[in-house]
Formats: sequence, C-alpha cells, structure tokens
Amino acid sequence: MPTDDLFRKVLIIAYYFPPMGLSGVQRTVKFAKYLSKYGWKPTVLTVAPAGYYAFDDSLLEEAEQAGVSIVRTTSLDPNRVFRRRKTVRMPSERMRKVLQFVGDFIFIPDTKIGWRSAAVRAASELLQREQFDLIFATAPPQTDFLIGTALKKRFDLPLVVDYRDAWLDYPFKYFPTPLHRMLHRRLERRVLKAADRVIVTHRRVKEMLLRRYSALDYNEVVILSQGFDVEDLEVDRTPRAGQAGRMRISHSGTFYADRSPGVMLRALAAILRDNPRLRGRIELNFIGTVREEDRALVRKLNLQESVTFQGYLPHRESIRQLAVSDVLWFVLDNDVQTPGKLYEYFGTRRPILASVVDGYTKQLIEESGAAVTVPLKDGAAHQTAILDLFTRFEQRRLPRPVEGFADRFDRLKLTGELARQFESLMDYDRHAFVRMNERTA
Repeated sequence: MPTDDLFRKVLIIAYYFPPMGLSGVQRTVKFAKYLSKYGWKPTVLTVAPAGYYAFDDSLLEEAEQAGVSIVRTTSLDPNRVFRRRKTVRMPSERMRKVLQFVGDFIFIPDTKIGWRSAAVRAASELLQREQFDLIFATAPPQTDFLIGTALKKRFDLPLVVDYRDAWLDYPFKYFPTPLHRMLHRRLERRVLKAADRVIVTHRRVKEMLLRRYSALDYNEVVILSQGFDVEDLEVDRTPRAGQAGRMRISHSGTFYADRSPGVMLRALAAILRDNPRLRGRIELNFIGTVREEDRALVRKLNLQESVTFQGYLPHRESIRQLAVSDVLWFVLDNDVQTPGKLYEYFGTRRPILASVVDGYTKQLIEESGAAVTVPLKDGAAHQTAILDLFTRFEQRRLPRPVEGFADRFDRLKLTGELARQFESLMDYDRHAFVRMNERTA
C-alpha cells in the first residue's frame, strides 16, 4: 500500500450509495473499496439517507472499513418527501409506470436534478480545500453527470463518466415529446464533450454512443463490465436443512416491466400439476424486494409450499443464498442493460437458467458453459428446461462453468483497470499507480 503522499485523489459523484441498497450502489461501492489498492484515495459525494426501497448498512460498513471518505448533502428531489431514512414499499408495476412517466415529463434529465445545486456547492468547497486529481461521475441518475460536468468546467480536472446504464437508449426511460428527447440528447452531448474518458458496462452502449456522436473516438469509450467481489463469496456454504433431494432455483433482484416471475411461476405450476410426485422436490427462492402482485400470483397458482420470498437481505447474505442454491434464474427483457447480479451468479459458479432475448448478454451467458437459455416468455421452454435441470440434479451432473470464465469479472481486477484508465489521464507520474498481486493486495 502506498503512503498517503503517493496517493492520487478521486472525487466520486454518486447519488446512489450505501446505506441505500439495491443493485445501483454495488458497482460504485466496490470501486471505492478497492481503489486505494491501486494508489487512488476516493472521496464519495452523495446524499443524506431518506426514503428508499431498501437499505444495506453492511455495504456502508464495507466502504467505511476500507477508509472511503463520504461527504453527504441535502437534496430537493422526490425522495426527500421522507425526511428521515425510511423503507418505502415497492409500487405495483402499473404505479411504477405512472410515476416514471410523470417524473420523466416534469424533470430533465431525471427526478434527482434537485440535488445538482447542493452537490456542486459542496464539491466546490471540498475541491477548494483539498487537492484532487480527477472526478468520476457514475449514472444513473444522469444528474450525476451534470454535476461532474459543472465541476470539470470550474476546476479543470479530468472527468471520467461511468454509464452503468444507457441514457437515451435506456429501455425504461420515457421521452413524452420530441422536445424532451432533444433536450436529453443536447445534455448528453455536452457531458460527452466535457468527459476525458467514457466508461460503459455493455458493448451495445458503446456501439450506440459511437454511432450517435461521431466526434467520439473509439478509444475514448472503454467497456468495463459489472463484476463480483470474491470477498462476498467467502460465506458458509453448509447445505440448508431439508435440502437433500430438493432442487432450489434462486433469483436475486427486483422485478419490473417485462422482468416478471410470472413465466417461471406458471411453468412450475404446470410441472407440479402434470407431475404430482415432484411437489416438494423443486422450489423457487426469490431474494429481493417483493411486489404484492407477485405474492398474489403465487397464491393463485397454489404454489405457497414451493415458493419462498426472502425479501431484501444484506448483500453478503444474499450472496450466501445464491451460493447454496442448485440453479440460479436470470431474467432480462432487453440487450442494453447488464445487471450486476448476473456477474455475481457467475462468481458463485452455479448453473444458470436464463430467460432472455437474443443478443450480447445471451451470448455471454452461454459462453459460461453452465447455462440453459430460453426465450423470455416461452412457458413450454421453461417447463422443459426446469425438468431437464431436475433430471441432471438427481443424477448429480448439473453443469459447471468453463474454467477461468468467472475470473475476469473479479471486482478487484476490474478496479485495477479503472485505475489504469484514471492514470492514463494524468500529466505526470507520481508513482501513484501501484501494481500489486491482484488477489493478495
């Protein structure tokens, strides 16, 4: 570990950060956790906790134990309706769509634009007090990019922007009028013009950016995938009580839009109806926030004894649940997003049943060598896949991933690549980039 005077300093702009939970915080907190191993000392600028769908204090503790500095500000956005930290119930799909449409109609680029002034003010005070080498803004929300762009203009520091999801091509973003889309495109162009490096998590996002903005250079857009933290997998893998002879299929994450448990629930119900002997031999385990409509479907299909809803769990416990499962279910209704949970599935080395559309993500899953992919809404294909996996489960020959496949998604190694991107933007070498053994650093 380098001494303090050899560290470079990076200011991370991230609205979503622990104790907020869910998938939007994990990439950022893991980067922040490991950057110091490569000579970069991170300070995270984020918001004070208020109302949100889930909280995970274990992730906040992880960041604090890694020595990450955290600066919090107030924000004028809809989450501030709940002035104190409060868990908010997940809305129904119909209500989610209404809220999304209203938010996209009123706020540009997103409902977090009310954070911009407070964030720029707090960051400016920080940058005037301390010497930083680089600004790293991660989105969504795209407001984070606008904050980073304003700070780049004011302080002339290198700016790296991290697209965790696409902006104009995000599948669940509404553009109520052509004017809305034009304004978003203008903002995105301004951000990309200011950015010194663009990081994306998905090949499709890079392709779309390069196609839309001819001024972007191919080498300025770097693909840095989602990943998993090896330390999260250091969990107790003792088989659960009553596990013998019972195949558990687990899913981690939140359902919305066409990303629904309906196809799997109906497939399981059909299997148990046609094969009563399998009742009690196959179970579905859902880890994450739950919608009432999903519970209602379980009751309607009479699957209460075959389906478990764990609710939102601390991150390490959710990984443990995956690690002791027999099969992991992944569902994705587009080829633009790249959910972090997929890479954590890879990290467990468990077989994957994937309900996906054709495209790059499907190809990646099949490359693992331990996956069965089926069309997103094909119920019969799901039944066949589940029965085939159960047969292989009984024969103790469930597939295992190709040797070395998962290693390239190690969060520590990915953070090393991010640090290399940071270092490439520095004007001189202060020996801050320290090459260490990737797993013993």
